[in-house]
Amino acid sequence: MKQMMIYNTLTRKKEAFVPVHEGKVGIYACGPTVYNYFHIGNARPFIMFDTLRRFLRHLGYQVTFVQNFTDIDDKMIKRANEEGTTVEAIAERYIAEYFKDAEAIGVERADVHPRATRHIGEIIALIRKLEAKGLAYKADNGDVYFDTQAWRSNYGRLIGQDLDDLESGARIDVDENKRHPMDFALWKAKKPGEPFWKSPWGEGRPGWHIECSAMSMKYLGETFDIHCGGVDLIFPHHENEIAQSEGATGKPFARYWMHNGHINVNNEKMSKSAGNFFTVRDISKEFDPEVVRMFMLSAHYRSPINFSRALMEQAKAGLERLYTARDNAAFALDHAPDREMNEAERAFVERANSFIDRFDDAMCDDMNTSEAMGVLFEYVRDMNTALSDANAPCRAVIEEGLKVLNVMAHEVLGLLMKEADTTPDDIKALVEARTAAKKAKDFAEADRIRAEVLAKGYVIEDTPKGPKVKKA
Repeated sequence: MKQMMIYNTLTRKKEAFVPVHEGKVGIYACGPTVYNYFHIGNARPFIMFDTLRRFLRHLGYQVTFVQNFTDIDDKMIKRANEEGTTVEAIAERYIAEYFKDAEAIGVERADVHPRATRHIGEIIALIRKLEAKGLAYKADNGDVYFDTQAWRSNYGRLIGQDLDDLESGARIDVDENKRHPMDFALWKAKKPGEPFWKSPWGEGRPGWHIECSAMSMKYLGETFDIHCGGVDLIFPHHENEIAQSEGATGKPFARYWMHNGHINVNNEKMSKSAGNFFTVRDISKEFDPEVVRMFMLSAHYRSPINFSRALMEQAKAGLERLYTARDNAAFALDHAPDREMNEAERAFVERANSFIDRFDDAMCDDMNTSEAMGVLFEYVRDMNTALSDANAPCRAVIEEGLKVLNVMAHEVLGLLMKEADTTPDDIKALVEARTAAKKAKDFAEADRIRAEVLAKGYVIEDTPKGPKVKKA
């Protein structure tokens, strides 16, 4: 098994990845707060860490992937009140919509999708542990806070600042209920019109940070391998997760922390006020959602990335090249002779497998999808030449060529989601009718059918092996 290197935010350096349990990997990825469709900023971590999971599986690891849903939150309460419905109804609606959009961009479902409201017992138990260790206190207003002063020597490791520096540099609203400005809520006392649960501290609901600690440790253990999310979550969310998790257990929490870079839109920060805020659902009106995945994979996950129509067009063109290569090879396979490979074909197969080796090396270098994509397109050029009609390739070499393409493009990168032959039955029937017309030398009818097929959005290309159909 190849050695993967991961840039660990906690240590601020690349480290050799060594899992807690040999051959197994536990990953926790912060999921969406389900009060709306997810936007392209959300799509980046969803795509990049789905790719991480795919690649680790490709290397031979048994991967357990956990991605939560935050289904109780101020924004959700506000949305429910505006619509005159319940927070639970809002959550159900947008979890269903999440799965639709995630599937469209090739993101596989997690092994577990825990929801905060279904883990209240675990959350309360974790807070009680912190309370017993003197790391949590109940304020006069009924809220329960984590006591950062009691954890001050360990607080700030992920962001790389101590508590005093964080306090002086942070914009914090004065809250007389807290002992220290950096203390954060573990449990929030009930307010009028809000959902609530019973607890030892009174009726209320969990704070945001405690949810992820409780759910990740339930499904992956007190110490697990990789915790990931957007760079915007490093502080305070992930910093607070470390504090409360390690404070409660006395053990290391996540061993590796991976964070993806920001997305700008046309070189400006994405925001609703700037009018450059796009959901994946919005983008899908102009581009196939798979193009969004292609675009995200074009840059290293830790680098900032700029979203623009021009760059999406480039991603679309690149994706079309992959589909063309795949579909041309699939068409050739249907007409290929069933013979043994010749010397040139055996040489291509040897090269093809060396491309996988180079691809894996790029991905093992902190998941460098940009470099891996370069290897993939270099392979496509080689494959196009080796499997061209001029070389009359045999069935075995085409099968091997397609297998290698599938490993890199589909198995790991999650691309080429559509089946090779997606020509509708009515178009196939027209092509057959045109072939029959040509055999009968009724060329006027053949031309009429070709025009009808074109009007339906498909082009017929005549080849020595028969008609080939593709989208116009």
